[in-house]
Amino acid sequence: MLNLTRKVNEAIVINDDIIIEVLETRDSKVKLGLIAPKNIKILRKEVYDEIIKSNKSSLKEESNLSTLKNLLKKEAVVFEV
Repeated sequence: MLNLTRKVNEAIVINDDIIIEVLETRDSKVKLGLIAPKNIKILRKEVYDEIIKSNKSSLKEESNLSTLKNLLKKEAVVFEV
């Protein structure tokens, strides 16, 4: 992790096309402005973490549904005989 110190109105440039600027500091909060190409997703970490958690949960559910389908197919074969 790279740690930098910036003052209000100072910025950081990432990869020539992403700019992060310190807009304001108040109490223990920092207000940042971000400029990035439209194809770059910018999410708060807690939102990103929730999306990842939801995606993992969906994969488990999908796997469970697939397993259930396979079991039902096997049961259907038993009933047909």
